[in-house]
Amino acid sequence: MSSQIDYEAVFEAGQAPSMVLTPDFVVLAANDACLEVAGRSAQDMLGRDLFEVFPPNPAAPQDAEHQGARMLRDSLEQVLATRRRDFMPLQRYDVEAADRPGVFEERYWSTVNTPVFGPHGELRWIVLSSEEVTDFVRALRCSGMGGEHDSLALQLQALNDQLRKAHREQRETTSALREAIERQRRLVCDASHDLRNPITGLLTELEVALSEPGIDLQRILRKLLRDAERLNDIVADLLDLARLDRETHEDGRLIDLSEFVGEELERRSPCAAVLTRLDPHVCVRASAIRLARLLGNLMTNAERHTHTKIEIVVTADPPDAVLEILDDGPGIPPEDRERVFERRYRREEARVRDPGGSGLGLSIAREIAQEHGGRLYAAEHHGGARLVLRLPLAAERRP
Repeated sequence: MSSQIDYEAVFEAGQAPSMVLTPDFVVLAANDACLEVAGRSAQDMLGRDLFEVFPPNPAAPQDAEHQGARMLRDSLEQVLATRRRDFMPLQRYDVEAADRPGVFEERYWSTVNTPVFGPHGELRWIVLSSEEVTDFVRALRCSGMGGEHDSLALQLQALNDQLRKAHREQRETTSALREAIERQRRLVCDASHDLRNPITGLLTELEVALSEPGIDLQRILRKLLRDAERLNDIVADLLDLARLDRETHEDGRLIDLSEFVGEELERRSPCAAVLTRLDPHVCVRASAIRLARLLGNLMTNAERHTHTKIEIVVTADPPDAVLEILDDGPGIPPEDRERVFERRYRREEARVRDPGGSGLGLSIAREIAQEHGGRLYAAEHHGGARLVLRLPLAAERRP
């Protein structure tokens, strides 16, 4: 026949001095062994901050203070951060005499801090369990090994700190590598899908051209050209992403942003009317190739969504040079103004309008802007979309 365990009675009867703390280190419970070794009553301890109940000894040597309150706080914060038990090396933590305020007794402890979780996985408490080893340390000193012990304790603490730091850095590195591998895996999968569509179109048209006599070769060639252009766009996007991920930056040169935009527009054949307001002498320092890619991606996005016109504005707003591209299309809802810059994210309207798009253009544009110390974002605009690029001004705007 089974009987219910009285866990409170088990905790009270524990031989190791133990306390139950809240996540902000308030004492909720202390067993009899803890009260005895601390020389305090439950009324003195419960409901108070741990470091108020056991304040550090201001007269202790610097190294002992480091091994005491600061070391204990570091261990408790480690438990909160990692949600794992933490074993502390041997430490000196002097205890203030209950009947003599300001008088501290030299004490040494071996401590373990253990997280306790609630039914939904939340960290509810920390159980602090200690073994007092003051007599052992004093015995070592009497045998002439006390100095060696103190030095060893400090070395162990330093090594423990180094191991914690190395472990934390290893976790961060591993997490970053996993994220990078997963990002590359998704990119390869998505790129393979994007490349397959135009390749399939090319193969189909070639088979038709070879199998059907009297076929309209001009129509076939135009279709093949569009598919080849789509392939070229996708490959260019992938090369840009590879270049950005490698963090290779070309040396920038001084560029008059208005002149640059005018020259780039002359090279394009936009599908809608383009209105410009380009203030002169708005200069930035950037790679011309990268800036052309950024502008091209923004223009392609505007052309894909606009109904009748695109507006381009260049002005100075110190300390920034500002480039705005506005269209009169369906616009971008507020909840999507950040998501449109995510790699591979495409709104439903964009997928319907242009099913062959790669979903990489705006992501590449933002990364180029950040590479040059700038920002690219979607701003509020009634009657369409408004993309704003801000780059650091390279010089004062001349009158």
